[in-house]
Amino acid sequence: MNDGARNLLVWGAEQLGVHLDPHQLGAFGRFADELKKWNRKINLTAIKGDEEIALKHFVDSLACCRMVGARGRLLDLGSGGGFPVIPLKIVRPHLDAVSVDAVEKKIIFQRHVGRLLGLHGFEALHARGEELAGRYAGHFDWIVSRAFADLPTFVRMALPCLAPDGRIVAMKGKEGRAEAETARPALTELGVAIVELQEFTLPLAGDGRSLIVLGRKTDKG
Repeated sequence: MNDGARNLLVWGAEQLGVHLDPHQLGAFGRFADELKKWNRKINLTAIKGDEEIALKHFVDSLACCRMVGARGRLLDLGSGGGFPVIPLKIVRPHLDAVSVDAVEKKIIFQRHVGRLLGLHGFEALHARGEELAGRYAGHFDWIVSRAFADLPTFVRMALPCLAPDGRIVAMKGKEGRAEAETARPALTELGVAIVELQEFTLPLAGDGRSLIVLGRKTDKG
């Protein structure tokens, strides 16, 4: 990752309230280099330039820090090349993180990055989300996805693995609020409520983003 992209990453993270120390910055640099190297052989991402990787993969992923605590159990469904799970694990090293994707080559890449960066408490699984309930019933404090599926589909997949007081975090684009409103009846049927919805602009890139946080409905609604 070149110096310009590194500076963009530091600046963009600061805009989200995340301070990157030299060790974390080095980890992001190695991650970017491996992403570009592997992307020449397998299709991990359409985003290939250093600056775009810094903003549209790394900074975008770090927006989840607003919703995810420093400790606890995290599941990323449909994580692709490792987003947002690996950036979150870099800056939240005490999270116990599990990453799931149905495309094996992407999971092989994530495992490689996990070993390269020395990420402890990180597991990348080649599986479908529907297959997780038996192993991880009621396990995770946070279940996240980035543009993985429509909200009801994501929630149906996530709910069996969610801890009783856990939160589901859907990362969406500028149409997130409209999607959330459209999905509200289906979410109610699933016993889920929208707890919080944050809209923001991705630093410098200017792209609209939404974070939709959901949790189980209580008797009080």
